[in-house]
Amino acid sequence: MEWAFVHKIWEKSISSNVGSGQPLKAALLLNYDPNAPSRLMSTIAEQEGIMADPTEMCELISFVKRNKLQKESFVIGQNQYLVTSIHESWFCARSMSTSKPAGEGAILMQTGVFFLIGLYDGSIGSASRAMVVLDQFSWQLNRRNH
Repeated sequence: MEWAFVHKIWEKSISSNVGSGQPLKAALLLNYDPNAPSRLMSTIAEQEGIMADPTEMCELISFVKRNKLQKESFVIGQNQYLVTSIHESWFCARSMSTSKPAGEGAILMQTGVFFLIGLYDGSIGSASRAMVVLDQFSWQLNRRNH
């Protein structure tokens, strides 16, 4: 995939939707090929609103590859997450370690050779707004792929 195109739609779809008052509090785009050898470390292609630890992101990818989404938890930053719903190419999780009254959540989506992660504050309404942003990015990325 052409990197300039990926960066352009990231800036348009994701960067402008991260921050205070926006649907996302943070977002990550990881290089991810489920068929690649495990010795090829996934790398952080883009990030906004978070300084992710590459080792932590590799552990997250391992969590996904183990495919025990409802039996284990995963960590992003200071939060430990538990998967609450699983769909064909994405899943949602809620933070078990948040101190925020409305909670915190994560949406993780596989799109081609990328793994897209959106973090948000709040509950159902916040999750819906975050999903719209992530789905728009994924659609643009997949449209270019086909």
